[in-house]
Amino acid sequence: MNPLTLFQNLKNDVLLVYKEHHPYFVGDWKTFSSQDIQNLIELIETQVKQTVSEKWIYTHLKPETNEKLPRKDMLNILSQLVGYSGWEEYLFKNKKVVEVTQQDDKKSNRNLVIWLLSLMVITSIVAYIFYDFIFEKDNVHSLEVKDSYTNDKISTEDIKAVIVNDSAEIPIEIVNSELQIKTKDSAKVVIKSPFYEDKTVMVKNTHPHPNIVLEPDDYAMMLKAFMKSDIKDWQTRKEQLQKILADDLEVIVMLKNNLGAEYFNKEEFSEKLVIPTASLKKMKVIEIKNNTDKQINFIRIIQQ
Repeated sequence: MNPLTLFQNLKNDVLLVYKEHHPYFVGDWKTFSSQDIQNLIELIETQVKQTVSEKWIYTHLKPETNEKLPRKDMLNILSQLVGYSGWEEYLFKNKKVVEVTQQDDKKSNRNLVIWLLSLMVITSIVAYIFYDFIFEKDNVHSLEVKDSYTNDKISTEDIKAVIVNDSAEIPIEIVNSELQIKTKDSAKVVIKSPFYEDKTVMVKNTHPHPNIVLEPDDYAMMLKAFMKSDIKDWQTRKEQLQKILADDLEVIVMLKNNLGAEYFNKEEFSEKLVIPTASLKKMKVIEIKNNTDKQINFIRIIQQ
């Protein structure tokens, strides 16, 4: 049995474990987002007490096929995540299962060919009569999301989008800052971002929809710059923070590994922003709220 075949099997098992902890995820490795990658890294750290880099996941787990087998120490980590002592045990216990499955598949395929030939005749007749009903498919719209001032694409990590219907909100896949919207007729789409104003658009199949343009929240964008840049003029930064942060500011920082959260008021959070640190740059803002004066009075952050 080719070890690469079993590695593909292991990748599927890892995805199943991920879905057990994140049941809202319904995609596959191809649709695995940067946030999903961060969630998987945290899951491995919690369950296996080991570290896997984001680059390694992009290189070895995201591709549909792999030409080379990863290092054994990394295979051990993934095997432990899915319930084995290591790669050797995974090979031993899954080799025969895969071989038996492949043999059963070959037998089933022979019977399936005969059944399919018969079915094709029936399907052709039914399809001719009920073509519109049987072959109705979702139309897929790929819509870019851009900044209204710069006309640049907005980072995929900074936006979330859902299709809103009468009973639920359905998450929309975002690839390279483009919304992948599937709909048979029309869809009400809501785009949200901590750094831009929320926007609702109607996407219809009857005509092409223009790209989506979001209006930036000036104070939120300034806060983002403070957290990511190396500004050395501390006094200027203090003065600007006094302007954009409300006096009743509340900041919640969600800690890694389900360790809870930290709370900061305006004074405490301003002190962290005045002097840039490596830990500050690893924080990701996921929610911002403003008061009636447009000042920021609530921030939710996750540690990365």
